[in-house]
Amino acid sequence: MNVKRAEFHSHTVLTDGELLGIELIRRAVALSHRAITVTDHVSLGNIEWVVRQEIADCELAKSWDILAIPGVEITHVPPDRLDEAVRAARRAGAQIVVVHGETISEPVAPGTNLRAVSNPDVDILAHPGLITAEEADLARANDVFLEISSRRAHAPANGHVARITEAAKATPVVNSDAHAPGDLLTQDEAVVIARGSGLSDRLVSVATGGSQDALLKRVGLL
Repeated sequence: MNVKRAEFHSHTVLTDGELLGIELIRRAVALSHRAITVTDHVSLGNIEWVVRQEIADCELAKSWDILAIPGVEITHVPPDRLDEAVRAARRAGAQIVVVHGETISEPVAPGTNLRAVSNPDVDILAHPGLITAEEADLARANDVFLEISSRRAHAPANGHVARITEAAKATPVVNSDAHAPGDLLTQDEAVVIARGSGLSDRLVSVATGGSQDALLKRVGLL
């Protein structure tokens, strides 16, 4: 069966990406994606501004055969203010809330992973680095998806993330964290990333298919 890809983590010129939102969406159309979520970096100061512009491009993309979804990646917010930022993102109209996890490549504040997976209104913990078993257990309990990333800076931790995710029976999802035109993944490439992380065959299927369906259902788009 030909599975069409859904992407839940990408960036535009609104933050540190290279493409306009509508251009990013158009490139996803060209790759036969069924859905793409625009998740530009936000903190408490820019949430409304970013989401408003994402919504405009996602509305414009309704002319094409793709679900374009406004979202956010809450980035480097102090853990004790993270819940506040999640609420602000939802109020602004973000349909998918991603939290920038404690990747091994950036100085993310310790405690970010724990606070994110403790909040059931967070959809995805992105590139969670050296996530602990306790954090993965909370992710499962609160239905927070754990990202397997194809981005070069974050991918070295994928094996650890996959092992901890599988042991906790949490739910993995493969994302591109696209910043540039060539970053978006085809479905076949996403499967390779999942297999390369060491996920079992069952969880490869979940990370590249079942979790995508679950996230779309969660926001009422499937």
